[in-house]
Amino acid sequence: MITTTSRHLAVALSLCLMAWTVPATAADLVVSAAASLTNAFQKVAKAYEAKHPDTKVVLNFAASDVLLQQIANGAPADVFASADQKAMDKAQVQNAIVESSRKNFATNQLVLIEPSSSSLTVKSLDDLKLPAIKRIAYGDPASVPVGRYTQGALQAAGVWADVTPKGVLAQSVRQALDYVARDEVDVGFVYATDAAIMPDKVKIALRVTPTTPISYPIAVIKTSKNPSVAQTFETFVLSTEGQQILAMSGFLKP
Repeated sequence: MITTTSRHLAVALSLCLMAWTVPATAADLVVSAAASLTNAFQKVAKAYEAKHPDTKVVLNFAASDVLLQQIANGAPADVFASADQKAMDKAQVQNAIVESSRKNFATNQLVLIEPSSSSLTVKSLDDLKLPAIKRIAYGDPASVPVGRYTQGALQAAGVWADVTPKGVLAQSVRQALDYVARDEVDVGFVYATDAAIMPDKVKIALRVTPTTPISYPIAVIKTSKNPSVAQTFETFVLSTEGQQILAMSGFLKP
C-alpha cells in the first residue's frame, strides 16, 4: 500500500519546486493549471495563441495545491486555474491572486474507474469493502482536490474507514488515472474528463456524487508581469469559444 505522510508530501512539493524551470520571457503568459485540465487547456492555449500571435502561452500542470505552493515560493505565473475552491481560497488568503478576477469557469463529475479488463462488478461505494478489492487509487486529500472530493463522498457513504487501508495515494488525478490504466490497482477515483481520455484502458464503474460540487475557479496572479494579458486569457476561457473547447473535453458549464 502506498501512503503519504506529511514529511513525504513536503519532500514531493520541494521536488516539484526544484523541477519548476519554465523558460518564461516577456512575451510569455504562464498559466498554472490543475492536472485534470491538461488536455483541455492545451487546446485552449492553441486557440488563444491563434488570436494573439504575439503571446506564447506556457502551461504548467500539477495538483492545485502544488501549483499554489510553487506560486507562493516565487515561481513565475500569471494565471492560476484550480480544480477546487479550497485551493483558490488558500490563494486568496495568501493574497496571491487579484481577488476581483476570480471566476468559476467549469464543473466536472467524480467517477470510480477500473481497468478495462477488470471482471469486477461494482454497483455501489459499499462494494469497496469487498475483499476482492484490495487497492484503491485516489488523490492525496492533503494536496489534491480530487482526493478531497473523494474523501467527502466516501465519508458521506460511511465507507471512508474501510477504504483508507486499501488506499494508494496519488499526487495528482492523472497519477490516479495511470495507476488504473496500468492495472496496478483494482479501482480508482478520477474526474469524468480524465476517464474519457483513456477509453481503451479504463472504464467507468460508478458515477459518484461528491458532497461539494466540483467547480473550477480561475484568477490572475497578483505578481503577474503581464496582468492585462493574463486577464485577456481568462476572458477567453470564459468566452463562448473557450467554453466550447472545454465542453469538447467533457467539462460542464460553471
